[in-house]
Amino acid sequence: MYFSDETQKTSQKLTEKWQDEVQKALKSNPDQKERFATVSDLDIKRLYTPEDLKDMDFARDISAPGEFPYLRGNQVTGYRGQPWTFRMFSGMGSAQDTNARWQMLLREGQTGLSTAFDFPTLMGYDSDSPRSLGEVGKCGVAIDTLEDFLTLIDGIPLDQVTTSMTINPPATVLWAMYCAAADIKGVPLNKIGGTIQNDMLKEFIAQKTFMCPPEPSVKLISDTVEFGAKYVPRWNTISISGYHIREAGATAVQELAFTLRDGIEYVEDVIRRKKMDVDDFAPRLSFFFNSHIDLFEEVCKLRAARRIWAKVMRDRFGAKNPRSLWMRFHVQTAGCSLTAQQPYNNIIRTTVEALAAVLGGTQSLHTNSLDEVLCLPSEHAVEVALRTQQILAEETGVINTIDPLAGSYFVESLTNEIEEKTFEYIEKIDAMGGMIAAIEQGFPQMEIADAAYKFQRQIETKEKIMVGVNKYVTEAQHAVPLVEIDEKMGEEQIKRVQGARRKRDNRAVNQSLADIRAACKAGANVMPYCIEAVKNLATQQEICDVYRDVYGEYRDPGLY
Repeated sequence: MYFSDETQKTSQKLTEKWQDEVQKALKSNPDQKERFATVSDLDIKRLYTPEDLKDMDFARDISAPGEFPYLRGNQVTGYRGQPWTFRMFSGMGSAQDTNARWQMLLREGQTGLSTAFDFPTLMGYDSDSPRSLGEVGKCGVAIDTLEDFLTLIDGIPLDQVTTSMTINPPATVLWAMYCAAADIKGVPLNKIGGTIQNDMLKEFIAQKTFMCPPEPSVKLISDTVEFGAKYVPRWNTISISGYHIREAGATAVQELAFTLRDGIEYVEDVIRRKKMDVDDFAPRLSFFFNSHIDLFEEVCKLRAARRIWAKVMRDRFGAKNPRSLWMRFHVQTAGCSLTAQQPYNNIIRTTVEALAAVLGGTQSLHTNSLDEVLCLPSEHAVEVALRTQQILAEETGVINTIDPLAGSYFVESLTNEIEEKTFEYIEKIDAMGGMIAAIEQGFPQMEIADAAYKFQRQIETKEKIMVGVNKYVTEAQHAVPLVEIDEKMGEEQIKRVQGARRKRDNRAVNQSLADIRAACKAGANVMPYCIEAVKNLATQQEICDVYRDVYGEYRDPGLY
């Protein structure tokens, strides 16, 4: 037991006395607010005591850092061994523009790169496609060919700096470009490190960048997992992402449940399709979570995430390697918590959310910029966001001890509650036949839509408060300089991709595309063929068009 019987009895007596005093206070002030809840609407009690932890066992449920169930972290030394990776999300305009922002951030102390791509790239279209009109380089960097990619990474030591790429439908293509670029620069594949997001299930649930239907989309993901395990051992070939699920309006529990159930689906597919042992690939699985404004809920969510995944990998999949049980994750502060009204308040929101991520034990962190609700972040705004992380790490003392909120009656109780409700969702999806079946039935989509609607109603009725939006509203305008991408940039990018097509060996390109098509039809791993294709200057759309032709295109059915 976490507490002795004597402590439990003492706690019960003291709590009963306290409750009597509370009732007296309420009678003298009957207008006190009756219900308190988290941002996700989990009820919060007025007081937590040892009685709330009466069923806990320290060795079984909490333990030490680096020990199962990894509630307190994977690493035995915590942040004393190494602080989290400062990884600011960056992508804008051309590859040259984004490289300049990367270089600026590295000079200012960023320790890992993270890439945002424009919508045409995200959807698998080239910059000169009619579908790309007006979108080239606007919300991220435009990448069409390996030449663009080589410009993007110019001056970046690929064997020293890890790079995260937020790319999903065309993930095989962009990762092939990274691998090809490393080969051209003489860096062996076993020396490069980084992450591709490559999580299509959450796209069907929340973010909605589509290409092919769910089943072949998962097949392509399993190809990357297999290829990475064999040839690129330092690469995280998937970042199983709750971030976008939360941004779509999910609660903390839904974010955790749907993300972890997506992870289960991917593990099952690799084992079934590739006949791989779970310990051969599970250590390189990674996760990506949102850190919202409710500090304690977010800390508890992240702690619960590690414990749930360790149990799933051990008990459901029989993993033996301790690293297979580790949940390694990146966290980004909540974009959906930022407001256009009084935008400088966003610095405070981001600071609290970053603090929650650190107290929850993240291994990597991106802090949003104050202007991101209005435009691409300016250099000044992104510097403030980076400094937020550096001040947390260097000045506040939060890295001095591991899992500093452990043992709190409230924190441990809320962690347990989030875990329990997460497993309820996982079991419900299991009963539906898995996550693909649940997506086809519209289950996670409707759950998120209902949660988003409920939260919006709470904002409108002022049951939930957003400062500057429904309380402390002012008429004053707070001017923020807007970053805009010149239309000429898109025109120049179109010239670059067309120039690459003119100078390449089209017979070699066509043969490469034919090899990818054959691999798709045979169920073979596409990665070696994608690497060869991008080396021949095949564009990302040309490869993605093969996928669309062989596997078909997905259209969201729409649910109401």
